Amino acid sequence: MKILILGSGLMGPAAAYNAFSDPSVEQVTIADINQEQLNSCAAFLRDKSGASKVNFVLANLADVEATAHLMAGFDAVVAALPRPINVSAIKAALQAKVPLVDLAQTFPAEWANLKEIRPGSGQFIIIGCGVEPGLTEIVARHLAEKMDRVDECHIKCGGIPENPKPPLDYKIVFGGRRMPLRDTDSEIVKNGEIDYVARYSGVEPVTFDGVGQCEAWHEGFKPWILDIPAMKNLKQGTQKTVRWPGYAQKITVLKDLGLLSLKPVQVDGVSVIPKHLVDSVLYPYVKLEDGEPDITCFRVELIGEKEGHSCIYTAEMVDRYDHNTGFTSMARTTAFTGAVVARMIASGKLTAGEDPIVTPEKVISGSSFDLLIAELEEMNMHIEITVKMDQG
Repeated sequence: MKILILGSGLMGPAAAYNAFSDPSVEQVTIADINQEQLNSCAAFLRDKSGASKVNFVLANLADVEATAHLMAGFDAVVAALPRPINVSAIKAALQAKVPLVDLAQTFPAEWANLKEIRPGSGQFIIIGCGVEPGLTEIVARHLAEKMDRVDECHIKCGGIPENPKPPLDYKIVFGGRRMPLRDTDSEIVKNGEIDYVARYSGVEPVTFDGVGQCEAWHEGFKPWILDIPAMKNLKQGTQKTVRWPGYAQKITVLKDLGLLSLKPVQVDGVSVIPKHLVDSVLYPYVKLEDGEPDITCFRVELIGEKEGHSCIYTAEMVDRYDHNTGFTSMARTTAFTGAVVARMIASGKLTAGEDPIVTPEKVISGSSFDLLIAELEEMNMHIEITVKMDQG
């Protein structure tokens, strides 16, 4: 198998590592527009077993035609790119007729436009295939299909620094220089329909073994979860982001002051986007330093009925920075998930359904779910599933 990785930031090297660790993968190519970043990626991967399979290509990944040409001959592509460059990569894959797994979330409007492009025979694109979105929704479907009826689905997920420091007790664990902050409302499910609440609201304490008490707040339920047959009659659904306590209150102040807005304002005759200014001011405080340990936590909880009894299924994962390989936990949980799925496609173990552009939970279930979890276990990512049954 030949695997192409687009992007050499925090996620790309981890995706490449997962790919070249597979004996059946004979070649891994990493492409990026930034030569300095490619050089850093090469130096980081050089001493890892299997790194001799890797080569590096300098490429403008925003150029759809050139990227489509680059993709020719590969069995699968992993896009470890920021928005909106990831959309260009998807267009290139559709043109090249090569399957692609995208780690990023694509907005619904962009998704609809992409579906107008006719894919090649048997080709498909999986979008939002990281840890969240991605693994959490895959696990939610798995749990839902164990139950006779699902009434509630609650997902909590987040990446945090192991050693929090003020002012926000947060570091950018996904890469880039911009904080993952928005001023728009968040989706929830209420009686089977999508409703909206204020982002950063609904703060609740949440404790993970070995981590301690964190907080979780409304970030946005993924509407496509309701397309899963077992979830169609969901009465309540939430997806919340996990941070160290106090984060939501601080960010709400920024939001209420209009500092998360993307609408330009005039400052001494200069047009300034408030969110971009905040990003620039905060970056020195939230930059993840080399070797700085992080933690990824998620919990997926489904409440409903099985065999006539009330039941609660819970899946939980706590993953940490890997001091042996140097990969951050967020890179491991996000990029390993996408890379495993890409290898499943390349090897023919995962095939397209009727819809050529899908989110991962639509196609990963049953034996493919078991294979994904087994592969992640090989990479020391452990998900514990428990069930509580009301025998009354």
